[in-house]
Amino acid sequence: MVKTRNLPDDSGDGRTITGAEEEVPAQQPYGQATGPADEQLPDRSGARETAPAVTAESPRERARLVFASFLMLFVELALIRWVTANNVYVTKATNFVLLASFLGIGIGFLNARTGRDYLRWTPVALLALVSFVLAFPVILQTLNGPHPFQGLRGAPALPQPVSLGVVFVLVTAVMAGLGQGTARLFVGFRPLRAYRLDILGSLCGIAAFTGLSFLNQPPGTWGCIACAGLLVLLAPRIRWWQVLAVAGVATLLLLESVVPAQQWSPYNKLAYQQKGGANPALYVSANNIPYQAARSLAVMHKQKAFYFFPYRHVTKASLGNVLIIGSGTGNDAAVALSEGARHVDTVEIDPLLVRLGHMHPNHPYSNPRLTAHVDDGRAYLQNTSKHYNLILFALPDSLTALAGQSAIRLESYLLTVQSLEAVRAHLAPGGTFAMYNYYAPFLESRYASTIEDAFGRTPCAEVGAPLGGRRLAVLTVHPAGPVPNCASFYHGSRIAPATDNHPFPYLPGNDIPKQYFWMLAAIFALSLLLVRVAGGKFSQMRSYVDLAFMGAAFLLLETKNIVQFALLFGTTWLVNSLVFAGVLIAVYLAVETASHVRLPRPAVLYAALIASLVLTWLVPQGSLLGLPIVARFLAGSALAFAPIFLANLIFAQRFADVASSGPAFAANLLGAMVGGALEYIALITGYRFLLIVIGVLYGLAFVTSRFLTRQQAGGVTGAGMQVTAGVR
Repeated sequence: MVKTRNLPDDSGDGRTITGAEEEVPAQQPYGQATGPADEQLPDRSGARETAPAVTAESPRERARLVFASFLMLFVELALIRWVTANNVYVTKATNFVLLASFLGIGIGFLNARTGRDYLRWTPVALLALVSFVLAFPVILQTLNGPHPFQGLRGAPALPQPVSLGVVFVLVTAVMAGLGQGTARLFVGFRPLRAYRLDILGSLCGIAAFTGLSFLNQPPGTWGCIACAGLLVLLAPRIRWWQVLAVAGVATLLLLESVVPAQQWSPYNKLAYQQKGGANPALYVSANNIPYQAARSLAVMHKQKAFYFFPYRHVTKASLGNVLIIGSGTGNDAAVALSEGARHVDTVEIDPLLVRLGHMHPNHPYSNPRLTAHVDDGRAYLQNTSKHYNLILFALPDSLTALAGQSAIRLESYLLTVQSLEAVRAHLAPGGTFAMYNYYAPFLESRYASTIEDAFGRTPCAEVGAPLGGRRLAVLTVHPAGPVPNCASFYHGSRIAPATDNHPFPYLPGNDIPKQYFWMLAAIFALSLLLVRVAGGKFSQMRSYVDLAFMGAAFLLLETKNIVQFALLFGTTWLVNSLVFAGVLIAVYLAVETASHVRLPRPAVLYAALIASLVLTWLVPQGSLLGLPIVARFLAGSALAFAPIFLANLIFAQRFADVASSGPAFAANLLGAMVGGALEYIALITGYRFLLIVIGVLYGLAFVTSRFLTRQQAGGVTGAGMQVTAGVR
């Protein structure tokens, strides 16, 4: 959801959170303000930009702006989910679609009052995007061989640069049209009122997409809503070719939605195939990647004996309670029940996988001795008070990034040393823990080292056949003593475990992979070109360097909050939706405060913001995990949203002085793109260090703001001067 993934200073428009919304007030036309005093902007320098003239604020126009904002965010969320489900390349480019969406929205707002008409071409751009993604999907066919990726009907997939490049340009084009449609309505209102309506529409967009996710609705539903909304936005000047293009989009998505044996969960596009006969099985792929195969017990004994390895080291009499995290379609649960477990708790994050599990040949989910929990595995460990005789991490591998934002996956926090310490705390006396999967060599070493650190004992290591450069390994540990009946204990090299601060178990070292550098370089080059074409000369942004720093800082702040809430409450789609909604609410409260309260001078606000960042640094995330869930929520929310609130007060106050809103917005936009690149610093340092980067960026914003203001005012008025009136 968003998230949407990363874009700063939008305080919370859900769209990509980059200040895009906060900069929007500057898109108003110049002229004498005619609104009431509570909508006037503060005068902080002698050369104040006058507030824009209000052209229309009727109930009808307010409703249209709310609707346009809703549609823009809804389409962004839908594209992030849908493109990722059809193109395997995008699953590895964590914030790819989000950055394209943010860039497009920015270009749209930059052209709110130009003669270019991007909105009218949006149906065509959307049809081109949908057609391209469906005609040239990227499917992971095999883990072996030099050509693992395929397109339709076994044809070779397009080269990665070509596929990603076309998707990026088309997503940008779609969002530029929607952004321009919203911006044209936005500029008819007084800034803060327009911003309020924009936030309200964004909240509606999050609520709508969350509801559709809860109902497991397919792209056909998303497409019909988006296409109908686009026609409303185009009305009354709708052309026949626009109707045809919109109809084409809806038709293609509806056809995709009725593909036999394919369903859409809040996380994945799941395609499945059931095989009968002597060796019945259920094969499942997720987002064009082979994912799971539910087999009968007889077949598993012959072909997948590793499922039974942990039970070599325990007795049937000891299996009172068994916990399986990552239960999927039910293989592990079927084995546990067959081995004599008196009760089994299963945890699976994807509800549709549990539903498909009822098609398992042995029907474990229908067994009265089993209780299924749809939850994040780490969150379940943090919230349960039960103890277990055997805990299994059963091939946890989601293949899914967290809300398109950050480089962590749904299971990343499950595989840290702190998570395994929580496992140990939930083992009954004499209990056993085991984890198994097909591991790259360094991953086997990492997880064995993690077990040694968390349990203080060397795990038993049972290995199997290789698969696509990986090797099957079952790692078992018995905290009370050596693992019984173990033929081979782990004796390989040691690799530092993943931690809650650096939750990147799949990263061999603390560095940034080269392919990320190439991807970011290409995104920046294309973004600079598009912004230059749309916004004109870069020299226009010379006076708004501080806004670029703010944009970069806010993106990092949002990312930090998303991963923090993922740790505290799980990586579920609902938690992510609530986080984005919380960002929007914090923005809304900041706007209301700026409208009705006399703000202190910028230096005081910056000091308060830095103090809130210092406080967040001083309170480790791990210290909140031991709190009851209500107290954890209150403390986590205070630490996460206080900096967002203060940052938006600063942003609102700064926009009182901009002389040209277009270049100001472009500066913030490019700053946000830089923030998206700086986010990858976490791969080296961990997420906590981002607080220092955020503080430095806001410090640079403050210093450059003072310099620019003094330069423009001839040194008479400084950015730190006492404000005579709040943002009104």
